[in-house]
Amino acid sequence: MATAKKATAAAPAAAPAAKKRTPNAAFMKPLTPSAALAAVVGKDPLPRTEIISKLWVYIKANNLQDAANKRMINADAKLKEVFGKPQVSMFEMAGLIGKHVK
Repeated sequence: MATAKKATAAAPAAAPAAKKRTPNAAFMKPLTPSAALAAVVGKDPLPRTEIISKLWVYIKANNLQDAANKRMINADAKLKEVFGKPQVSMFEMAGLIGKHVK
């Protein structure tokens, strides 16, 4: 037997305004990609978040996600230089590009 919840008549008085989240400076710092990574994302300095975004654009454009397991990325020749192995999970991808930026 389901019962409907009763709406409370008194709403909370003045809820504190939500504080706007500020981006972490470490993520927004432009990093210069290595030659291998620059072949995929470009040679201009980019924040880490943009590098990951551009990697995903490249992966999707070249249909490199594994068909059976979408969490795995099959590296082509360019990505194999960056990742160092033929297949990586999307969770370890960010860690592997760390040595390709400065």
